[in-house]
Amino acid sequence: MATITTSRLTLSPFEPADWPFFHTLRESPEIMRYMATIAPEKETRRLFAARLTAPHTFVIRAHDDATPLGDIGLQISSHYPEEADIGYTVIAAAQGRGIASEALRAVCEYAFIRVGVKAINAYVLADNGGSVRVLEKAGFMRTQVLEQAYEINGVRYDDWVYRLEVSAARMPGGTAFTRPTVL
Repeated sequence: MATITTSRLTLSPFEPADWPFFHTLRESPEIMRYMATIAPEKETRRLFAARLTAPHTFVIRAHDDATPLGDIGLQISSHYPEEADIGYTVIAAAQGRGIASEALRAVCEYAFIRVGVKAINAYVLADNGGSVRVLEKAGFMRTQVLEQAYEINGVRYDDWVYRLEVSAARMPGGTAFTRPTVL
């Protein structure tokens, strides 16, 4: 499994020692308000076990600190292997510092250059303005609005679908992505 480095971050595969971080993240009402209903620990452990073996999921850390800042991952489509869905989460203390944007750009570059993906899709609740900004800053375009399509804790939300295609993979201003370092 790959490790990706950027100017500030190291994105590395999940390890068993990451369980406390993952569990705390998935138990946080502040984080989960845009993701899903908080699941029982047994379900969270199953999800974590899947992360341990998933080939394109990463824990986000700063170079100079082993403390996890978030996670990010690709799910390659089994029916369309040139397409993937991407998802990410950043702890509250690291939000607003460009961590999600930097990690997202690096994983998209990795997907296009190393994995051979041609298009990446992202789903975000319309109410999640921070994540909408991250996606749009990275060049993702909103392609669909799924009205009242996603439910969390009994409340229905609009789900926005975003897409980035390899041919459009440019940073704002039209400059091409730089290659991330993949170990």
